[in-house]
Amino acid sequence: MLHRLWMFTLLCLIALGCGGDQSQQTKLSSTLRLAVTTSTRDSGLLDELIPIFERDRDVRVDVIAVGTGKALRLGEAGDVDVMLVHARDAEDAFMQAGHGIRREDVMYNTFEILGPPSDPAGIVGMEPAAALQKIADGNHRYLSRGDESGTHQRELLLWKKGGGQPPSDKSIESGQGMGATLIMADQMQAYVLTDRGTFLRFKKKIELKPLVFSSQDLKNPYGILVVNPNKHPSIRNELADAFVDFMISQRVQQIVQDFTVDGEQLFYPLRLSNGD
Repeated sequence: MLHRLWMFTLLCLIALGCGGDQSQQTKLSSTLRLAVTTSTRDSGLLDELIPIFERDRDVRVDVIAVGTGKALRLGEAGDVDVMLVHARDAEDAFMQAGHGIRREDVMYNTFEILGPPSDPAGIVGMEPAAALQKIADGNHRYLSRGDESGTHQRELLLWKKGGGQPPSDKSIESGQGMGATLIMADQMQAYVLTDRGTFLRFKKKIELKPLVFSSQDLKNPYGILVVNPNKHPSIRNELADAFVDFMISQRVQQIVQDFTVDGEQLFYPLRLSNGD
């Protein structure tokens, strides 16, 4: 009798244990790990989009906001399923190395160089590479993110195009996301490169003004990439694919186009069928 009772208890424990594992596996499989740039997070756009996807698919989306360089490294390591980033050369390298199985264009905005309203370097209306060089030549304060983000990578390209370097004793790296960097730049009354979306989100909190903002060199496209499940079996590629389809759908592209802050459009969709 005791032997039968012990066996029954053991079987019950095994069944409960298996059920717990299955429940945990189901929970994990219904969670999408999404790496996004801090500029995207700070813009507020994802606060509109992610709840829709979560409701539609009955899943949870875990958002990790980092610079583009860090986001791609997370994808390479298999620590995220999908990435929304903005550094095309780095994205292409990621795909060519076989770390990703799908990349789609999503939207774009623009970069801007902000500075104190008095513009001590006198860069207003200049081409961005020339403006940065003038900031350096005048040894004016300049704040860089310095974090391999898409914004930082564009900044380095502009410095290279201008043939110069940041002012050595006046250039500071924040190591922070875009929103925090704007606050720091404002406190320092320094020049800074930012994306338009984050500036619009923070413009009521800072005194810095856009001084350089009209140039092809400042166009800022965003792409979305799915990590290769053949390299990392834990990747939820079906869920990641569904999220990509969601982001380039006409429904979401219209939301992207209609998303504004104080009446100003933050992003421009690249997949809207009417071409807007």
